[in-house]
Amino acid sequence: MYYVYIVQCHDNTFYTGITTDIERRLEEHNNSKLGAKYTTFRRPVNLVYAQKYKNRSTASKEEARIKKLSRLEKIKLIKKYESR
Repeated sequence: MYYVYIVQCHDNTFYTGITTDIERRLEEHNNSKLGAKYTTFRRPVNLVYAQKYKNRSTASKEEARIKKLSRLEKIKLIKKYESR
């Protein structure tokens, strides 16, 4: 199982990624050198969106689609996720 996720950084920017373990990845982003360089200087990060996918291919395509969205479109996606 793969997850596409969005975290909101301390400076209110968003980082989108893919993982098989959300808890581990959040820990890496917040407390480890294994987190993305982007989030290293923008800690702490908070999970604001996560969606499950059956395989890496589908998850990677969705990650790429989300990364192309504008900030406003990402906020709309997050709000839709939160209202479920």
